[in-house]
Amino acid sequence: MRHQLNFACEGATLAASLDEAAGSTGLLIVSGGNEIRSGAHRGMAMLAARIAGAGYPVFRFDRRGIGDSEGANGGFESSGPDIAAAIAAFRNAGPHVSRIFAFGNCDAASALLLHQPLALDGLIVANPWTYDGDAEEAEEPALPPASAIRARYLARLKDPRSLLRLFKGEVDLRKLFRGLSALKQAPQRRAPDSLADRLDATIAELSCPVTILLATGDRTAQAFIESCGPSLDYIDKNPGTVRVERLASMSHSFAGDDGEWLAERILAALAAQASAIA
Repeated sequence: MRHQLNFACEGATLAASLDEAAGSTGLLIVSGGNEIRSGAHRGMAMLAARIAGAGYPVFRFDRRGIGDSEGANGGFESSGPDIAAAIAAFRNAGPHVSRIFAFGNCDAASALLLHQPLALDGLIVANPWTYDGDAEEAEEPALPPASAIRARYLARLKDPRSLLRLFKGEVDLRKLFRGLSALKQAPQRRAPDSLADRLDATIAELSCPVTILLATGDRTAQAFIESCGPSLDYIDKNPGTVRVERLASMSHSFAGDDGEWLAERILAALAAQASAIA
């Protein structure tokens, strides 16, 4: 059963939705960008229903200045108090919930990482935002990172159909050369105290279970892979509290059939926590 509620955050009243379930492990969904708690095309509302249907209560909320919530919208970098207040409200609304995982996509994923420590038992972060500035305002580069372009062209060179299209003159050569020119660019060094640098440092220090979900064809995920590649390589070789799972998709929000993959990964993380406690 779903019902609406309000809670306080630094003098403002915030709106929230709770999908009830009997489980003692719950999921807090943090919305990315300036999206309201239902998400784009009600994606987060449908995800909440799916997770609650599997027995895990789900809490969603509008941060200050968004949707039905009061206050000024300060962006994801100032959302720490909103997330902390939402965690407390979740525990108050569901007193049987003893463990809370949080999920966020894009700059909501970055917010969950940046504002640690939070009173959470685990994180599930998808396609973390690494460009400095809010996701709604900052401009992404015209081209994906060079490593993503390189991987794409290597895959095409191994594909007979792509080679046939090239020989038949069906490939836009201007676009091809534009992409190849990007391979000559030296990787940009992260500026000290950049968002990517802070995220990388946070990931290295996390002690709670963390699952990082990446849609490898998404430009935001590609930028995260480019910026935090050494950390991801270490995680892949030394699996521990942090796990990385990849989906060959261009969908930033895991739309369509990708939504089932997302739900399954979230449920797997929640079930692993529940079984570890048991």
